[in-house]
Amino acid sequence: MSIVDTPERRQLRELARGFMTREVLPHLDDWERAGEVPRALHATAAKLGLLGIGFPESVGGSGGDLLDSIIVTEELIRSGGSSGLVAALFTHGIALPHMVAAAGARTGGSLGGRLGVAATPGDGDLIERYVRPTLAGTMIGALAITEPDGGSDVAAIRTTARRDGDHYVVNGSKTYITSGHRADFVTTAVCTDFPGSGELTLLVIDKGLPGFTVGRRLEKLGWHCSDTAELSFVDVRVPVTNRIGAEDTGFLAIMQNFAAERLSLATQAYATAQRCVELTMRWCRDRETFGRPLASRQLVRHRLAEMHTRTEAARSYVHEVATRVAAGEPVVTEVAMAKNVAVAACDQVVDQALQLHGGFGYLRDAEVERHYRDARILGIGGGTTEIMNEIIAKGMGL
Repeated sequence: MSIVDTPERRQLRELARGFMTREVLPHLDDWERAGEVPRALHATAAKLGLLGIGFPESVGGSGGDLLDSIIVTEELIRSGGSSGLVAALFTHGIALPHMVAAAGARTGGSLGGRLGVAATPGDGDLIERYVRPTLAGTMIGALAITEPDGGSDVAAIRTTARRDGDHYVVNGSKTYITSGHRADFVTTAVCTDFPGSGELTLLVIDKGLPGFTVGRRLEKLGWHCSDTAELSFVDVRVPVTNRIGAEDTGFLAIMQNFAAERLSLATQAYATAQRCVELTMRWCRDRETFGRPLASRQLVRHRLAEMHTRTEAARSYVHEVATRVAAGEPVVTEVAMAKNVAVAACDQVVDQALQLHGGFGYLRDAEVERHYRDARILGIGGGTTEIMNEIIAKGMGL
């Protein structure tokens, strides 16, 4: 039996599939056009235990590990959802782990120790104020790292935080922030030395603080149901108690969490490919041209076979790497390879899927059209394909 196909994980798949059928699919097109998912969806997912998967019960989560999170993500997409839905509903997957790790280090928990995160006395308070309410679906969190002139260069962050008594005074801007409009708080990377020094600290900044402005809603090629924002900080006073871990430990915390984020994106990629293979097989069996089903033609069958092969190969490799990460192995190079393999498979499959759907695939009414748009971000978010290749080359000793 595969480690990702246990009886418990099959039940988890059924839970995720039922959630999609009842709570999401009847409304997803409306949310795509509205540009966001409703806050009530977070509460519903929390009541079912889906929102807390991968987070320990000691902080309000549902337990489970990285593999359980991957199962949920995979099933949401294969049941008719999208990577945009996953991004909108599970943004806390990148907003909360740093807080949980820091609190774990304070109490001697395994997560904090494994990540090497230094703790401070206020970390436990952050669990009560932000982590538990978010996992209960009553708050929404976002992660703010990327800056307008920074891109993938995390060490070049220029948003500053100057200590002033019991507060930090924050100045700077962030962009491409997922859930930035709906978020109640933002886990924000700031520089506590001179801009671009690489000495980073993570602060939790509440929406509504004077000087904190949420800018225009960014219109995107895909991920339409996931709101994206620009953020501005002008002399924003943030309590020191809102600092995650010790000062100047933010870079390490960000890097450590990249493995889970990149594997989540890899999962979204191969799951999107799987869904497109299934949709295209159904279409090619039902669609007739010149008096015969498309699937009766050798060219079409072979193309579907290639799509399926690429997808299954990517899925298997991502599962293998995720299993090693969950076991605590330092597999930075393999994570980068898993992301690139899955994204490449997805890019090829969604393109062929739309082609085989013909003119219908180009319409907003076609699910495959949404996947085609949504897939393009997967090779950019969490570290671009080019950055992943740099990591792989370094792992090769080049």
